[in-house]
Amino acid sequence: MCGIAGLVGGVTSRNREALARMTRAMAHRGPDGEGLWGSSADAAGRGCLLGHRRLAILDLSSAADQPMTDVVRGHAHTIVFNGEIYNFKALRQDLDARHEHVASSGDTAVMLRLLALDGPDAISRLRGMFAFALWDDQTRQLTLGRDPLGIKPLYVCRNPDRDGEWSLLFASDLRAVLASELLGHARLDPRALASLLWNGFVAGTHTSIAGVELMRPGEVRVVDSRGNTVSSRRYWHIGGDTAKGPLTEEGLRDTLTESVRLHMISDVPLGIFLSGGIDSSAVANMAQQANRSPVHTFTLAFEEQQYDEGRFSREIAKAIGTEHREILLTEQQFASSLETAIDTLDQPTFDGLNSYFISKAVRDAGLTVALVGTGGDELFGGYPTFRTLPQMQQWSRRGRLVPSALKQLAAASVARVLSGPSGGPTPPQTRWAKLPDMVRSGEDLLASYQYAYGLFLPEFQRRLLLNPESADAMVYGLAPELVHDLEEETAGLSPVSAVSVLEQRVFLGERLLRDTDAASMAVSLETRLPLVDSVVSDAATRMADEPRFQPLGRKQVLRRIGLHGLDPALFERPKQGFVMPFDRWIRRSLGDAMDSTMRDAAMVRAVGLNPDVVAGLWTAFKSGAPGLYWSRVWAIYALIRWCHRHGVFI
Repeated sequence: MCGIAGLVGGVTSRNREALARMTRAMAHRGPDGEGLWGSSADAAGRGCLLGHRRLAILDLSSAADQPMTDVVRGHAHTIVFNGEIYNFKALRQDLDARHEHVASSGDTAVMLRLLALDGPDAISRLRGMFAFALWDDQTRQLTLGRDPLGIKPLYVCRNPDRDGEWSLLFASDLRAVLASELLGHARLDPRALASLLWNGFVAGTHTSIAGVELMRPGEVRVVDSRGNTVSSRRYWHIGGDTAKGPLTEEGLRDTLTESVRLHMISDVPLGIFLSGGIDSSAVANMAQQANRSPVHTFTLAFEEQQYDEGRFSREIAKAIGTEHREILLTEQQFASSLETAIDTLDQPTFDGLNSYFISKAVRDAGLTVALVGTGGDELFGGYPTFRTLPQMQQWSRRGRLVPSALKQLAAASVARVLSGPSGGPTPPQTRWAKLPDMVRSGEDLLASYQYAYGLFLPEFQRRLLLNPESADAMVYGLAPELVHDLEEETAGLSPVSAVSVLEQRVFLGERLLRDTDAASMAVSLETRLPLVDSVVSDAATRMADEPRFQPLGRKQVLRRIGLHGLDPALFERPKQGFVMPFDRWIRRSLGDAMDSTMRDAAMVRAVGLNPDVVAGLWTAFKSGAPGLYWSRVWAIYALIRWCHRHGVFI
């Protein structure tokens, strides 16, 4: 796990200094080493510069330092790589069979040799989480790649000046791109603002900074020495492995067991985050079964009993046989470290702080790698959306003959009753309040999905924006390109399978994975996700809907496989996601800081929001108006705070 950066353009002292700034800005990603490298320059003085920050996990020797160069068939290839390749030992055996031997015992050298031999097509053989940049000194081309499910980010920026000194920048952090000081006056992308107001985070390839894009999951791209795209394609899609035929539960068991085993390969101490739920407990149980000595598990505990799952985690850890530790996070500790925690956000988001505090606790305990159970809900139907959205689609089909106006009238009446009183100028923003919009979306599953998860009603989003037209460039809060990709991957699927794709790509891919990466790397912790794995996803997709999802919400197949040997009674309690007592803390210890920000008209206006509407939203929240959860005001505050911290405005 590391941080990478680089640029294509002039091999000049100015660009070398920019690269050094980018690399230094990612010191948190790699405290164990720094490397800078420059290619030879062509006749026009152009080439490639690469930078790397190292967090040593595999092969702790200098043989695994990056940037790493390998001379194959007489010409050099140089790579910078962030992540882990879990099947590198099998790939090494394949290389040995081809009489291709590499010096380092780690995964980078294996990956480099394979890509040098077989080109971009070799990326489809890599199993893991990764983002990399590979310079071929003979072709004078740079290959950029990102893992199939988007665990590791890679931000790319083109120079709008075609004759400029640099052509293309890339980095693992958006803030590292800013640190290059080559962008001039960075501006907030209005599309990102509209996306954040809908989702609570910036979804898709657009980022908070205009002109900087996030490469798509499963994308491999080749650019030339002037930054022009030679080729770009998606090499993996959810459900693309169905040609192998149906998979049995036993086959899924073998795949999950193998995934956990591979994710535990490490030359440094490793632990597991145990929340007490099905997913993390399954990962911990399978990890312990694969390990001779007790594995280390951790739980974040709170003074507020309704949020504290410590007692459940203790019982489960005892049953599994792990060496368990409980870390108490108090309101005072949270408030005192809030500024540091917010600064870990690489883009504005209403989430991510959960991951920061548990990551910091695990890192402070002396561990460098942590396994988490993220991904089980998305794969096996753990969320309410797996039930409610297909039901709404079915009701819409049955009601095709009912006049639209009548359906809207009925939906509005139900919404008024179930979402509570209007609350004055700031109406409730709950899922029930969105019912008329969801009914209007008809049989469009993606639209219903986005309405269900939206932070604010579409009408209220437009009121929040100083320029409401910026929302028109989005489709249900998503960039058109992302909508196209989602429609492509869900085409022809059953409703419940389609919801699984949406949950994997949007909720997981655009929110959880990105926030987890930024938060964990802020404290130099590598987070691994055995359930977020392309091979596991392929295996789950090959199962029929009935054994995979039914009964909805139970994740029964994961219980049978992952919780084998444990008392089922340990898990018979209402589902509760890992959440922190934000609502209470915002209203008490964080209230003054947020109040001064939310009521500062100049600060609010600078990020493209209407000061009167924002102040009204904050007032309504503080007064306890119905249907205004903490996430609504926190998303606004995080946006304002991030933009002013980094000097990025409309």
